[in-house]
Amino acid sequence: MKSFNHEYIPEFHRSLTPTAEISGFPVRPGMFDNNGAIMLPVGVNFTVHTQGGTACTLLLFHRGEEEPFARLPFPEAYKIGDVYSMIVFGLNIEEFEYAYQVDGPYDPRKGLIYDPTKVLLDPYAKAVAGQREWGERKQGSYHARVVRDVFDWGDMPQSSRKMSDLIIYELHIRGFTRHSSSGVAHPGTFAGLKEKIPYLKELGINAVELMPIFEFDETRNSRTVNGKQLLEYWGYNTVGFFAPNTSYNSTPEYNREGTELKDLIKALHDSGIEVILDVVFNHTAEGNEKGPMFCFKGFDNKVYYMLTPEGHYYNFSGCGNTLNCNHPVVRQMILECLRYWTINYRVDGFRFDLASILGRQEDGSPMNNPPLLEVLAYDPVLRNVKLIAEAWDAGGMYQVGSFPASKRWAEWNGRYRDSIRGFLKGDCWLSWDAAWRIAGSGDLYGGYFDDHNDNYAGYNSCVNFLTCHDGFTLYDLYSYNEKHNEANGWSNTDGANDNRSWNCGAEGDTDDPEVLSLRFRMIRNACAVLMCSRGTPMFFAGDEFGNTQYGNNNGYCQDNEISWLDWGLLEKNRELFEFFKFMIHYRLRHPVIRKKLPNAVCGMEPLHAHDVNAENTNLPENTRTFGISFAGYDRERGQDDLVYVAVNTHWEDAAITLPSQGLRGAWYLSVNTWGDGEGRYCYPEGTEVRIDGEFIMRPRSVAVFTGRPF
Repeated sequence: MKSFNHEYIPEFHRSLTPTAEISGFPVRPGMFDNNGAIMLPVGVNFTVHTQGGTACTLLLFHRGEEEPFARLPFPEAYKIGDVYSMIVFGLNIEEFEYAYQVDGPYDPRKGLIYDPTKVLLDPYAKAVAGQREWGERKQGSYHARVVRDVFDWGDMPQSSRKMSDLIIYELHIRGFTRHSSSGVAHPGTFAGLKEKIPYLKELGINAVELMPIFEFDETRNSRTVNGKQLLEYWGYNTVGFFAPNTSYNSTPEYNREGTELKDLIKALHDSGIEVILDVVFNHTAEGNEKGPMFCFKGFDNKVYYMLTPEGHYYNFSGCGNTLNCNHPVVRQMILECLRYWTINYRVDGFRFDLASILGRQEDGSPMNNPPLLEVLAYDPVLRNVKLIAEAWDAGGMYQVGSFPASKRWAEWNGRYRDSIRGFLKGDCWLSWDAAWRIAGSGDLYGGYFDDHNDNYAGYNSCVNFLTCHDGFTLYDLYSYNEKHNEANGWSNTDGANDNRSWNCGAEGDTDDPEVLSLRFRMIRNACAVLMCSRGTPMFFAGDEFGNTQYGNNNGYCQDNEISWLDWGLLEKNRELFEFFKFMIHYRLRHPVIRKKLPNAVCGMEPLHAHDVNAENTNLPENTRTFGISFAGYDRERGQDDLVYVAVNTHWEDAAITLPSQGLRGAWYLSVNTWGDGEGRYCYPEGTEVRIDGEFIMRPRSVAVFTGRPF
């Protein structure tokens, strides 16, 4: 450790001089309004707070060591309110790691479990030490490092793209490139994803939603099943909210943590791709009474967690504890965290895991106007970032369509997933609900509709999806009637049972050409409907080339070929990839699918559901075939934008007619998932087939038509 030399203090910091010495280090009271540890020209400022603690000690460690080389108790003079702050002069950030110890009362029935022997991670740590090697168990306590942020973002502006214009691609950093077939130089890392940006551009998506990248411990609950090590692979067990997961780095970044991630985000932005982070503010990795104490429990257990009157942990997350999000201290931490990622990492949006927990008060009951959701909705720094809620939790609260949105939040539309999955496989009783979903779920989100402000419109309130990390892949959705989670070690009792899947005639792997043909047609149906539904589409990485998890619908612990993308399938199923590409570009070319446009000049109504005879706009109950029409005037192209989506889930042909009322032109076939018998399913502009009169929809198929003037 370098000795302190007063001569090295820059002139403009001459006033920052030591006022005392603790454990041989010159110190003075610090900057109380700056949480965490901040590098200064004269040393490092440490600020931390505890509401119920009676004493706090700063611990300094040499890199990789468990015994501190220095203990610096905070004097009472270095405390204002509940906040301790101290500047330690002469510290070189590359020569130490740090942590805290907090003393205080011990009465578990009152939620007080202070333990001065526990080494505690800074809740505001910008980097967590000792976690860099994936799968290697962290020995001993968590320490933090001070980060030197010198990344230059240049003049990169914040994205102004609206929610309705996004096409979201959900992916797992490690699983996306970990498989040997990925062909990248740095598999399983931020750098590996950066190498795949040309692929993302070719596919056409314009937003990636990254599964958790905050520091987490994948070795928590590590176990061996059938000779394979199972880890907490997904990352929904946060250790530090302000620190990127260092095991996703391709190289060490001592005291410059986050640089590789920032390189990735900048490269994505330069390619026109937004970055949305999946954030987990509903629980932490500290678990329940049997879990470890490494941070929040030790600083203020009853502040950070929802506790029962007996001092036990409420478990609305299903993971042992529940973060007390609407406590003012926790609320402030979450706000600072999101601001930090928005400013320092230029993140474009956040998807909140089990977001209904964010609307519970300290006793667990739902709140009508949760202060956390309101402050995030109206915070000036977060004003233009996307806020997306998974509008349910593990405690039984389901708020799809009723999340306290403040006209600002979007939602994962679980009703869309369930209705469209069921209807596409033949559940005709879901036809009316499916029509609502394709048309933008106006029954759920119409209350937010505002013709004068697209940011608050109903179609900006829902994220439509059929697949995500949690559940079957799209290929497995049409390959398995039942989940097959035996490899998880819970006798196939884990994972969702209501999958609304269909194996198309054979469970799992098959070489039956008829079954395979049907499966890929069902995948094309799902893709076409998703891309032609009003609302923001999202799909899971690998769906575009038929990636499989072999029937496992809960791969949270599978750090292996079950969860890794097999890029060899891209060439094997190139035809499917090309179909996804076409549908993505078709959606982007037709704004009328994405949002309400000015009324069409031709006089067609903006949005309607249609029977097989399109002139009938009243759908029969339990119909297996219907159409949805979108019409509006596209000012940018100076012409009407007309799209008709027809869905036939019957196992027989269905004869349909197309809308003619007000049409000043003709309908042209742009997509037919049945195909023309020669492997052609898509018709680029200028090659479409004109449809006059009746059109025969083949069994279990989707057709998309584009209206054009004569």
